[in-house]
Amino acid sequence: MNIKRFALVVLFLMCAPIASFAAQSDFFDGTLVLPIATEPKTFNVLVAQETSSTEVAQYLFEGLTEFNPKTGAVLPDLAASWHHSPDGLVWTFRLRKGVRWSDGSPFTAQDVAFTFEQVIFNPAIPNGARDIFTIQGKPVTLNVLDDDTVEFHLPAPFAPFLFSLTQPIIPKHILEKAVHDGTFSSAWGLGEDPARIVGTGPFRLAKVLPGERVELVRNPYYWRMGHDRRPLPRLDRIILMIIPSQENQLLRFLDGETDLFVMRGSDYPVLKPLEKERNFKIHRTGASLGSSFVALNQQAKEPWKKKWFQNRDFRRALSHGLDRASMADIVFNRFAVKQCSPLSPSVPFFYNDETPCYDHDPGTAKMILTEVVGFQDKDKDGILEDEEGHPLEIVLMTNTEDPARLQLAQMIREDWRRIGIRVHLQPLEFNALVSKLTVTHDWDAVVMGLTGSVDPHFGANVWLSSGNLHFWNPGGGNATYIETKVDDLFGKAAVTLDRNKRKEYYDEWQRIEGEELPLIPTVLPEVLYAVRDRFAPLTPTALGGPFYPIEEVETKRS
Repeated sequence: MNIKRFALVVLFLMCAPIASFAAQSDFFDGTLVLPIATEPKTFNVLVAQETSSTEVAQYLFEGLTEFNPKTGAVLPDLAASWHHSPDGLVWTFRLRKGVRWSDGSPFTAQDVAFTFEQVIFNPAIPNGARDIFTIQGKPVTLNVLDDDTVEFHLPAPFAPFLFSLTQPIIPKHILEKAVHDGTFSSAWGLGEDPARIVGTGPFRLAKVLPGERVELVRNPYYWRMGHDRRPLPRLDRIILMIIPSQENQLLRFLDGETDLFVMRGSDYPVLKPLEKERNFKIHRTGASLGSSFVALNQQAKEPWKKKWFQNRDFRRALSHGLDRASMADIVFNRFAVKQCSPLSPSVPFFYNDETPCYDHDPGTAKMILTEVVGFQDKDKDGILEDEEGHPLEIVLMTNTEDPARLQLAQMIREDWRRIGIRVHLQPLEFNALVSKLTVTHDWDAVVMGLTGSVDPHFGANVWLSSGNLHFWNPGGGNATYIETKVDDLFGKAAVTLDRNKRKEYYDEWQRIEGEELPLIPTVLPEVLYAVRDRFAPLTPTALGGPFYPIEEVETKRS
């Protein structure tokens, strides 16, 4: 469920020594200084696999379309307009006139064709975009009609196609030689001359000091104009400071060296009293994208556990047993929301706020386990047994690297103990845990999370019965009636171009998942930003981050 993140977490480094930055902050009036935990591995956005690279690339490159994280709408970007055939198989895009690359060269339809034909669909170049533009096993193709017009041919209707075209376009005149030489995958590394990193985005690369900082400066050829007809972007530069630990990021922010701190709930009581004194403001933007859940292995190796876990009433009881309010209070210092739907409530348009939800009710949980499912505490030891005498014992796994997730697992253990379940907590290293979930299938229950998607289609690898991350009932051959119904909903939504009709399909999917509880939701942390009080306009959101749209942000006039 990976998706391009719209939150701005860009680290920018400056030519001047870092030590002098705080003392001379007034001098850098048009500069935004942001922290990042690790330096980018590459500036080649087509082969980048880590967020440290894509977070920088999003300011250098653009797609034919862009996603508005506030409304969920797909808007024109490098494409000025488009239309499609009645069957949804042919899409024609008119490109913006006058767009130039950051080296001044004209942007044309040949750059679009190069990006798709010579790179994305080049079998010698590994890239994640190829899967997105392969529909029902067949690739999307395109024709260049003229310098300003491209025509895409789809093998089948594909509703998220416009969203997919947020895919960055790269320059043919710079990178075609690397494709022909077989060196494309290693092109645009950290040692590349910044002048050769060419995009159409609002900023261009100016300097890289490995392990220290990355500097972006405004693109003098950027095509957008503001509503007041002033050229964009408004900022002169962005400094990305490489600060590995969150504790050091906090200290640098409090010292005035950076303009942004991405907060945890536990940071709130430290930072809130300092807002006025240190000239910043805390923004609460809503729940994070993604999901946090408990899953049960419906193909457990012990047949009695398999029977338990496949029972919807059993899963309902476990959901009623979770004290989500205490999870939010204790783990996230109250900065978390109860999750009901498999989508985050921060997902615009597609989120269904009528998804069934389960309140914390240990009495109801115990009643369901005993009166509906048939468990009894025959030996009066506080742990229920099934009809065959098997004690209700579950091994609950999670990954060791996430302290919050470990704390959630400990609380779940205690919540379920109160309703008659003995839970053995087993933390594992992340890769070992994923191996159990997807390879050996040797697990009972797990506390996990998914990264989330703003279009439900891009979670199909989780929710389709044949999906490679459908780990609670893997393989597709074991699909239940409910799972085949979800398969049908996703199939219809993928080929339905009417956005409102798609929402109806995805609303029904969320309702089903809320009732069936294959993944039992827990809580989602809020996204909190502390932002230096010298920028405007700011309308932070959980998806768009504190500075969307970045090209319109400027320092306040004194």
